[in-house]
Amino acid sequence: MNRRNFVGLLPLAAALQACSSFSSKPVVAETVGPVVATPKPKPKLGLALGGGAARGFAHIGVIKALETSGLAPDIVVGTSVGAVVGSLYAAGFDVFELQKMAIQLEESALTDWSVFDRGFLKGEALERFINQQVSNRPIEQLKRRFAAVATDLAAGETAVFTSGNTGTAVRASAAIPGVFAPVVIRGREYVDGGLTSPIPVKAARQLGADIVIAVDISAKPSGKKNQGGIDLLLDTIAVMGHSIGARDLGDADIVIRPDLLGVAATNFQQRNEAILQGERVGFAAIPRVREKLAAAGGR
Repeated sequence: MNRRNFVGLLPLAAALQACSSFSSKPVVAETVGPVVATPKPKPKLGLALGGGAARGFAHIGVIKALETSGLAPDIVVGTSVGAVVGSLYAAGFDVFELQKMAIQLEESALTDWSVFDRGFLKGEALERFINQQVSNRPIEQLKRRFAAVATDLAAGETAVFTSGNTGTAVRASAAIPGVFAPVVIRGREYVDGGLTSPIPVKAARQLGADIVIAVDISAKPSGKKNQGGIDLLLDTIAVMGHSIGARDLGDADIVIRPDLLGVAATNFQQRNEAILQGERVGFAAIPRVREKLAAAGGR
């Protein structure tokens, strides 16, 4: 075989060798599955319930509107009476049970008079009532994420209780200075959360709420003359709360304000009226809540 023929056979030999290699080691094609998009997590809905004494029954009406519209909040944070209602709701009571409880509630069940011990009331009755209703479960074991907002008396700062004794935390959140004695928790004294965070929007954000509904049940001072000591104190807190509350509400996605002008902060007999007002404005806010949820990824 001459050199030219030999050189010409080299490509043929290389091709045969390649075929031999392929047949002895079959190539397995890698299967690539379809690209599946990771679903966007549903936005968490937070409910910030403000303080306002007996006007707090309006919170039940707002919760009723949300629940019956299929918009139950994931996170509930309350200040003062907002912590009272919020803790019971977070414990698992539905709105109808809450409403029944409110109607049957005797004011005497929450009052325990103190003999000049830094307040007219001790607050132990309120703590006992809450713990009985939640079956003595601590905050972290409630069915819904919950926090009670109080004020650290020594530091003058907001304190957010997300764990521990539920009744004690609610009692601290509702300890209006001069009415209730301060509450001692782990060696520190706490009073009403309304002094530093009347409507706890910021705390709801801290707990992970993507959309926050704030319920403002505060009212302008009554303007009554010759008021009693408690009414005067509540009016004073209302003046302060309006300026602080405006700061809180600026971070809310939706603000609900029940019309409670004729509902006295100390009048438990107007509870039905307060509930109905909360329900009315709650249902009116439902379209806005749905819009916010849709914009954030829907439910």
